[in-house]
This record gives sequence, C-alpha cells and structure tokens, in this order.
Amino acid sequence: MNINPEYVETLKHVVKTSPFPDHMSMEILDIQTDKADIVLSLGQCHLQPFGIVHGGVIATLIDTATFWAAFLRLPQDTGLVNVDLKLNYLSSVSSGRLLAKGVCIRPGKSISYAEARVFDDNETLVAHGTSTLMALNGKGLDLGMNKFKE
Repeated sequence: MNINPEYVETLKHVVKTSPFPDHMSMEILDIQTDKADIVLSLGQCHLQPFGIVHGGVIATLIDTATFWAAFLRLPQDTGLVNVDLKLNYLSSVSSGRLLAKGVCIRPGKSISYAEARVFDDNETLVAHGTSTLMALNGKGLDLGMNKFKE
C-alpha cells in the first residue's frame, strides 16, 4: 500500500491536538500500514490512589494502538470502531512514558483484529491486549487530502 506521507503527518498532528489525546498526553509516534506506536507521557492525573497508573489509562492506550494499527489499510471514506477489547496487566508503573506498539494481525474489509503491547521506559512489558475492530463505511476521517498516493 502506498500511503501518502503528507496524510500521515497531518493525521499525527490532528490526533495530537484533538481533545482526548491532548488531555491524556498521548500521541501517535509512528504509524504505518498494520502498525502504530503510541506514546503517553505519564503525569499525576494518570495515577490511581495507590500511586500507580490507573488500569483505564493502559486500556485506553491499548485501545488507541490497536485502532491506529488497523486504520491506514481502510478506504478513504471508511472509519473504524473497537467492538471488543481484552487485556492483561503484567506490571505496574508510576512514572515516565508508556509506549504501546500496535499490530494489525488480521486486516479485513469489515472486521479486523489487532494486538498491542505496552512497555515502560525500561522496556518492561506492562500490558498486552487484543481488539476486534469494525469498519464503518461513510465515516472516514477527512483531512482534505488523499490517504493513498496516486
């Protein structure tokens, strides 16, 4: 697949400056066909009362990494939604940055399946998750340019 590099850079900027990713201090570090790396800079707002990252933060990171790993393969006018999210917490973390590496294992026209692994600054595996994603025709992200090179 020939993805338009200008589309990718615009996508990364739009996501980074969107309300929820901005609130979570989360951004797309890298995105390619069937792969996405998402980074989240941890702050006090991400911690639960025991001083470790709240499970919902990690779930959000896995949800996001699986979503973007499946996104670029879709047609221009097609969006995506996670319909199933399963994860395992493997280690606690309380500071630094988290890196989620998403991979689309089984891309499809209507249903895709992806996984993500979350690592801390020491490259310790913090969590692993999988997601089933459903394509939504007519719900694409309009960035004012073609997703694919002509």
